[in-house]
Amino acid sequence: MEQIHGTSRSTPSVGGTDPRLYQIVSLSTLLTYGFVWLHFEVSFAQIVVTIGTALLTQYAATRLVGLPAFDPTSALISSLSLCLLLRTNDLTVAALAAFIAISSKFLFRRHHKHLFNPTTLALAVMLATGFGWISPGQWGQVAWFGFFVACLGSLVVTRAARADVTLAFLLFYTGVLIARALWVGDPLTIPLHQLENGALLIFAFFMISDPKTTPDSRAGRITYALCVALAAGYVQFGLFRPNAPLWGLIVCTSLVPLIDAWLPGREYDWPGRSPDSAPPPALLPVLHRPSIPQPRRFS
Repeated sequence: MEQIHGTSRSTPSVGGTDPRLYQIVSLSTLLTYGFVWLHFEVSFAQIVVTIGTALLTQYAATRLVGLPAFDPTSALISSLSLCLLLRTNDLTVAALAAFIAISSKFLFRRHHKHLFNPTTLALAVMLATGFGWISPGQWGQVAWFGFFVACLGSLVVTRAARADVTLAFLLFYTGVLIARALWVGDPLTIPLHQLENGALLIFAFFMISDPKTTPDSRAGRITYALCVALAAGYVQFGLFRPNAPLWGLIVCTSLVPLIDAWLPGREYDWPGRSPDSAPPPALLPVLHRPSIPQPRRFS
């Protein structure tokens, strides 16, 4: 643990290995399987453009804010998630989504944390503008079950400090679906089928669990997971909109500072990382105005 201006920050150890590497392997494996065997509606050109734009944006932003080293891991996770979820017939849209995802980490920040999960924000912008869509029916039961096992294995192997918010969200959201089915008299096969969704797994294991956008304390993360699950239930059954978890997460993002103030905890930081320099205050005139320089970390 390191002390920063009197505030303790935890640096979890995961056997000396960055847990994001396991996420990259899981997402890359699923994308390869989906592209080769399941014939996902994503072209090889879109994959190259999405990943390339994300890495280029990460590199340019790293140089712009004066960080000491280029770290591609977060950009790879965001771009791989976009390749798995975002569907578009325009390569410009794919590039724009990747740019929005990565640049949002540097533009929208509060203290040492992102305001939005990068992938979630990019998807929300593309869906809201009608430039792209998500195809939840592309997975198939075999791919879904295999990915579910891989995700659970990743949690066990990495012992990531944010597994609680993933499991809590899945539990609460399952409860919402089952409660709705019982209320209207639907068979339980309907909510079970709704859970067999690869997009939901990516959301739960790689988006809502983002350590840089979740509350710091365990109680806060569980509370946050409950809020997102309830918001997603309202979006799905009250507003009748698809991709309810994504919209629920966007809506509940504003609650994180309040939850951190109510239920404070130690900040998460990726293991094996050296402190990065803070971005110039002029770059973020509204969102970041520290009274004294502080070491910052961009993941």
